[in-house]
Amino acid sequence: MSQSAIPLSRTALLTVDLQNDFLHPDGAYGRAGQTAPEIAALPARLRPLADLIRAKGGYYVSTQFTLVPAKGGEPIISPHLKQIRPFLKKGDFLPGAWGHALVDELQPADLTVEKIAYSAFYMTRMEWVLRKCGIEKLIVAGIVTNGGVASTVRDAHVRDLETIVLEDGCAAFTPATHDIAIAALKPVCRVATVAEIAAEFAAA
Repeated sequence: MSQSAIPLSRTALLTVDLQNDFLHPDGAYGRAGQTAPEIAALPARLRPLADLIRAKGGYYVSTQFTLVPAKGGEPIISPHLKQIRPFLKKGDFLPGAWGHALVDELQPADLTVEKIAYSAFYMTRMEWVLRKCGIEKLIVAGIVTNGGVASTVRDAHVRDLETIVLEDGCAAFTPATHDIAIAALKPVCRVATVAEIAAEFAAA
């Protein structure tokens, strides 16, 4: 990947799906027992990096999975998601609701983009927002590595955005799934650690 000198003012930390309904014990996934310690550890690990990039003039962008309410407030749920997550119900991932929000540990984001599928670019305003803000480089973190993270990274890559994925800033429901996904992304983007990127930002 190109290591062009894109300034920090045109760089963003982009987190995928770090929301209450995914991470909080009282959220949709927590109530269903769908969690992993690697996922729970992410907000505390990423907070110092989010603070640092903003202090250096960059952005923190949060992308948030959304179940769009239809008639009567019933959520529109894709068939594949309904099959693997049958516990999802009315009110989960509802725009404006507590469960849909970014977790408190990472509040506030500079930019927030709702998404309806794995990729933060699919049928969203993400590309428009990034272009309008002059963002050319993304450092991607969040959940899950093999789903939203991988899809977002690949879509950023085909849009010629310089992209880095944080190996220890992402997680999946099993370490093995995470490791396989990270290995598959190495031909597409740079893979780095939170500490490595923090050190580069601090020295910039």
